[in-house]
Amino acid sequence: MLNIEKVGAKQIPQAPIENLPKTFLQKLRGGLFLVIGYLLSPLCWWNDLVFNLPIAYFFGYICSLIVPKLFMPCAIIGYWLSNIIGIILMQAGAIDVFQKQPQERNLKKELLTGLVSSTVYTLLILLLIQFKILDTPNLFSNS
Repeated sequence: MLNIEKVGAKQIPQAPIENLPKTFLQKLRGGLFLVIGYLLSPLCWWNDLVFNLPIAYFFGYICSLIVPKLFMPCAIIGYWLSNIIGIILMQAGAIDVFQKQPQERNLKKELLTGLVSSTVYTLLILLLIQFKILDTPNLFSNS
C-alpha cells in the first residue's frame, strides 16, 4: 500500500513503512558484499598480500594434510577461487545496492553469470600476458 500525506493542496506519496527496513538492510548487505568482494577481487591492487595469499596458503595447507603433494596445486586453486568469489560478491553486492526495484533473484543464474564473467576476465588477463601486452615481473629469476 502506498501512504499518501496531504500537504496543503498537494499530495505526497510516501514509501510503505514495511519496505523501509528490508531495502535498508538489503542495501547494507549489498554494500558489505561489494566491499568484501572488492577486497578479494583482482581489481584491488594490494589485496593479494593481505587477503588472497593467506587464503590460498590456508587452502593449500588443508589439502596438504590429506595428500602432501597437493599443497602447491591447491594453493593456486585457492588463490583463483578467492578472486572468483570476490568478483561474484561484487556482482551480488552491486545488484543489491544499485538495483532500483526489487526483483526476484535467480541465485543459480547469478552464480553462473559471475563464474562465466570471472573466467572470461581471467582468460583475458592470461591472453594479455601471453601476447606481451601486459608485463609481469620475473620474481623467480636468478639474475
